[in-house]
Amino acid sequence: MNSSITIKQVIEALKLEVIAGHLGVDREVKNPSLSKPGLELAGMFDFYEHDRIQIIGSKEGTFFHWLNETDQNIRVRMLFEKQPPAFVFSKNVVIPDVFIKFGNEFNIPILKSSYKTSSLFSELFTYLQSKLSERVAIHGVLLDINGVGVIITGQSGIGKSEVALELIRRGYMLVADDLIEIYQKEKGVVIGEAPDILKKFLEIRGIGIVNVVYLFGARAYRENKRISLIVKLEKWDDNKTFDRLGLTEEKEMILDTEVTVLSLPITEARNTATLVEAAAYDYKSKMLGYHSAKAFSEQLNYKISKNASKLGDKK
Repeated sequence: MNSSITIKQVIEALKLEVIAGHLGVDREVKNPSLSKPGLELAGMFDFYEHDRIQIIGSKEGTFFHWLNETDQNIRVRMLFEKQPPAFVFSKNVVIPDVFIKFGNEFNIPILKSSYKTSSLFSELFTYLQSKLSERVAIHGVLLDINGVGVIITGQSGIGKSEVALELIRRGYMLVADDLIEIYQKEKGVVIGEAPDILKKFLEIRGIGIVNVVYLFGARAYRENKRISLIVKLEKWDDNKTFDRLGLTEEKEMILDTEVTVLSLPITEARNTATLVEAAAYDYKSKMLGYHSAKAFSEQLNYKISKNASKLGDKK
């Protein structure tokens, strides 16, 4: 988990322009939430969330110009005295001189965005959530298979990366190999990505580390993906009972989110990549409303019931 990031990282990620307060770009951001200081500009500072990046949008900018010059100076100074990480102005807001003045005086960055207010808020919030939310790490391979985020896990040497390589060759996308960092965007939505040093790389025993973008092109890789399914590769065991119909569903908790888990027995005769691919497509069909196993079970029960009624008629 990242406990903080710097304003400089935020500037680079969202391509913000530094207007004033250049000496404060190393300030830390620890709170992933954002604040729009409309109430504070109106003079109410009881609930000022000064540990957050402050967004000045069209509404705040318009209200500011309704204030007389004295109130403008007093209230903006009060905003700065609490030492927020930075002020970000949206695309259509003209930055008042008083903000530039206090930005340089307090060394608090005054930043300009090319986004309109709603888009700026959304983009910045998503970025901060991804960087500052609690994280867990899972060993495995994360792929995007036809829109389904699939984690392939299993004991070391079982062939996870080799399966991933075959699926990438078929046109699917690698997200992370070996170590997957996972954060929760919101309850029910967990996102996986690779650590910076492992991005785009896949380890194949006997070959070594390969860059999938150089091998297969830019479409073979994506930065992150929502996780929907975990496929556990297991060596075939005659003493273990595996689900043959697919009517039972196993779940695993990642942070506060339940993720569907499928145990997949493998042998030399089974094409593991094709099985993982089929599992992803089957999961997608269930999300679209068609459950193959339930449909088969219903047809079977119907046939049994029909044959039973025929036997009853004969008696």
